[in-house]
Amino acid sequence: MRGLARPMMARLAIGGLLLGAAACASTTETFPGRTATEQLLMARAADKAVEGLSLPLPTASSIFVDDVYFQGEGTRYAISAIRAALSDAGYRLAPNKEAADAVFEIRVGAMSLEQMRRVVGLPEMRIPINETLNVVSLPELSVYSNRDRVGVAEFSGFLYEARTGAPLGAVMPMIGSYRIRSHKAFMVVAWGQQQAQPGLRDPGSSWTEF
Repeated sequence: MRGLARPMMARLAIGGLLLGAAACASTTETFPGRTATEQLLMARAADKAVEGLSLPLPTASSIFVDDVYFQGEGTRYAISAIRAALSDAGYRLAPNKEAADAVFEIRVGAMSLEQMRRVVGLPEMRIPINETLNVVSLPELSVYSNRDRVGVAEFSGFLYEARTGAPLGAVMPMIGSYRIRSHKAFMVVAWGQQQAQPGLRDPGSSWTEF
């Protein structure tokens, strides 16, 4: 028995070493709250909302953008888009209220995503199967479906004189949206825009002169 036990122990030891060598490394991926497509939908909506932004002030006026009440997911990009639109319109950006001719206090009405799905057939359903409300999920059975994903942005604000606080005017809500639509037939064949695309850049140049 002892002669048989030694080869068995040796095999077990070799097997343990092989398992250890096979499982000595692993990788970890992080999963942010928004997918890249969702982030791009919100960013493109913000860009569209501020297109053509102008203020009831002479160009070259010095503006301080007060963003203290401009809070929420994705708003840092939107604030930068507002600042870029003002700069593009010819206004100077002041580093603080003391150095500004006027303060532009901005606020966010909406900056989020909407989704709508249309189905010709039976949509995915959850059906209760007993009195304790246990449910069973039934998959979609459709001949055609489409899905709209929309990034929506709405900003507004008002102006007042930096030194006296006197009102100078208000900016009506700036609204922008960016939509992608995808289609599917028989739950297999897909076509149409599947994801938002990053912004394009002119070949050979990474900047645009105002």
